[in-house]
Amino acid sequence: MTQVPAISAQRAELEKQWARWAAGMGRVTARAAGTGREDTVLRAEVIESWERSLRTVDPLRAVAPSMDRDEFGSRWADSPLRAPVTRMAGELRAITEDAGMIAIVTDEAGTVLFSCGDRALRRRAEGVNLAPGGCWDEPYMGTSGVALSLNSGRPSTVWAAEHLVEALHGWVCYCAPIRAADGRRLGLLDLSTYWDRSHPMILTTVRALVTAIESRLDLEPSRAPGGPRLECLGVPRLYKQGAPVPMRPRQLEILTLLTLEPDGFTPERLHEAVYGDRSMSASTLKADVSRLRRATDGRIADRRYLLTEPIACDAVELLAALESGDLTTAVRLYRGPLLPDSEIPGIVQWREHLDVCLRTAVLADHNPEHALRLGQRCPDDIAVHEHAARLLPRGDSRRALATARLHSALRA
Repeated sequence: MTQVPAISAQRAELEKQWARWAAGMGRVTARAAGTGREDTVLRAEVIESWERSLRTVDPLRAVAPSMDRDEFGSRWADSPLRAPVTRMAGELRAITEDAGMIAIVTDEAGTVLFSCGDRALRRRAEGVNLAPGGCWDEPYMGTSGVALSLNSGRPSTVWAAEHLVEALHGWVCYCAPIRAADGRRLGLLDLSTYWDRSHPMILTTVRALVTAIESRLDLEPSRAPGGPRLECLGVPRLYKQGAPVPMRPRQLEILTLLTLEPDGFTPERLHEAVYGDRSMSASTLKADVSRLRRATDGRIADRRYLLTEPIACDAVELLAALESGDLTTAVRLYRGPLLPDSEIPGIVQWREHLDVCLRTAVLADHNPEHALRLGQRCPDDIAVHEHAARLLPRGDSRRALATARLHSALRA
């Protein structure tokens, strides 16, 4: 890493120039405040960004604004980056946790869609809303790596007091655009850490990771708008072309199992997952699968029961979100237990697995929003309500909601 004494002196000089500029509190330009382009350690692109940001951003603001939760959820679900980033989540998490960094993926407008990395650093990042749903374009949070890359379309680094907002002076961020094959900018990848851990090789790592994400974009199967989608958390439905398809409960059960286990089932194993110890003939299972095959336009193979084409499914997306550490998306997707009225062995086993995974993650997390959201879906879960109430400060009105839910659960 860079020698701390040398960069400490540079940081101190940046702080002095930022303080002279910030004394104007947004009423003067950077040049007029004594940080002109002559005789300054500030880079030209940083000065230009400060001057643009001056119109909308208070340098003393503490937290980035948040996008509406439902809008954010839809934006991440529809993003072309969701599948490749989710598939690379394990690699991103390993790199950032080992190096003491966090990884941030934004959309083309600078809204954070995904984050992972060092646990302590992520908690600090959440304090300024450098987290899913946070808006980090220049008009919202001023000069940052995200803002410079959005403005220039090139990789960028913003270090310490180069950030317009004082709350970010302890950070360094390295950012690069992610582009589709036709050159369209789809979003950005940012690696951030503490200012004294800066190193020029981090930007090289960002570029390499962006290349890996872009290469996976070409591997993602294209999905026609309105393609089939299975919703099996809470109220179960299958949609085709955006319209619900009438299906028998048994068909939904088998389709859910096939979606959750893409490697498929032997006839014997599927029979056990559906009927358990009940004495049912093999022809009964064949008839159930045959009806399901017609309902899914022939997407089920014959000898080994598996889907020949993937079907979008909320339970599969929830699992992927949990595996990538994206708890915000996982909690949003959870509308209730998996096929809550089903009692077949395979569904019961998967239901317990999903519920335990999500609940354990929420109880280990320090974001009260996750506990509140899960508590809405699990009114009888005392531990979740206690966790939400414990995380919320006394002055937060949502604490009363968590306490009321806890009271109701204790009385049930």
